[in-house]
Amino acid sequence: MRFKLLIIFLIMTSIVSAQNIYSFTLKNIEGEETPISNYKGKVLLIVNTASECGFTPQFKELEELYQLYKDKGFEILAFPSNDFGKQEPLNGKEIQNFCTLNYKTTFQVFDKVHVKGNDAAPFYQFLSSKKLNGNLSSTPKWNFHKYLVNRNGEVVDYFYSTTKPTSAKIKKSIEKLLGS
Repeated sequence: MRFKLLIIFLIMTSIVSAQNIYSFTLKNIEGEETPISNYKGKVLLIVNTASECGFTPQFKELEELYQLYKDKGFEILAFPSNDFGKQEPLNGKEIQNFCTLNYKTTFQVFDKVHVKGNDAAPFYQFLSSKKLNGNLSSTPKWNFHKYLVNRNGEVVDYFYSTTKPTSAKIKKSIEKLLGS
């Protein structure tokens, strides 16, 4: 009987811990392994980006949003992807330079990843699948798809590419999670 209870406890514990993003480690734009647990306790906006997309000017609004809330426990994590129309031809430092020079970004940019399909990075599989994250399903349909993650590392909302980062909808959602 004790053995069965232990098994049930272990299964329940693994299900609960699997429903936050903190178990993932990803390469940042410099190629360094970065545990997402470094962002524990922060509200996160996770965005797949591309440098040659019609939505690329959203980098400017993402930076504005970051500056507005960064001192309150907010971070933006950008994940360049070439999955949509091959609109991210750059790699590594080229991506960082593009973001910094053109949009003066200061938020964290990670290494290029796949965000959809069979080749999707496990992190993006988690973000986009209710079966994995426990809350919602939303696979990116294009560049600049945004996921909102609460301070517990749980995916709580998403916004399509057409939703501007500084929209009232996104700001209100962030402020609610920040307790502002």
